Amino acid sequence: MVFLTTKIMQRTALFVTFGGLLTSLITTFLPLWKTMNSDLNEVENWYSGLFHTCLYTEEVGIQCKAYESILALPMDLQISRVLMSVSVSTGGLALLAVFPGLEGVEMCVGQPGLKRGFIIFSGVLAWVSGLTTLAAVSFVAYTTVVDFWDEGFPDVMPRWEYGEAMFSGWFGGLALVIGGTLFFIAVCMADFNQRPPSVPNSPEVKHRTKHYLKTEVL
Repeated sequence: MVFLTTKIMQRTALFVTFGGLLTSLITTFLPLWKTMNSDLNEVENWYSGLFHTCLYTEEVGIQCKAYESILALPMDLQISRVLMSVSVSTGGLALLAVFPGLEGVEMCVGQPGLKRGFIIFSGVLAWVSGLTTLAAVSFVAYTTVVDFWDEGFPDVMPRWEYGEAMFSGWFGGLALVIGGTLFFIAVCMADFNQRPPSVPNSPEVKHRTKHYLKTEVL
């Protein structure tokens, strides 16, 4: 395809990675990872995130409070907080590392191998960022499902359910993985375009031509 060049593929990968990183960053600080509604008091809605817990009432609105101690957090939120921190850090480093390797950027000029290395390094970092985001959100989702169907809790006791941030986290992690994959596709396209052209008068071509002529004569 004529319009699908290496430069366009690199820009597409950069755009997708940036969108995934931005979504993961917003998801990290959203207090909507888990939600809980009580049948006994329907006017109250509880929300829980990695850094805040919130209460929404029709009279007052939404009120949020930061967790007083990290050790007081459930194990799933502690692990997810670490994973999301790693995801945001590696995703930001991927965007910084990719710029010297982009075509059209006047950096590392005359060093195609170094530019190629920057693109590969950014793709690996984008993969790490996406996988850690998916792992963090999936781990919280798993513990939420286990606690929801725990028969040890009374039926009248409210249970935590999925919040909107869970789905945005899955979307952000998937976008980061796709962005990293597009970086590798851009590297493969650049390697394909830099292949030396075949010489018509080369010995290998002449040998194939003679073999073809002999076959036609027979």
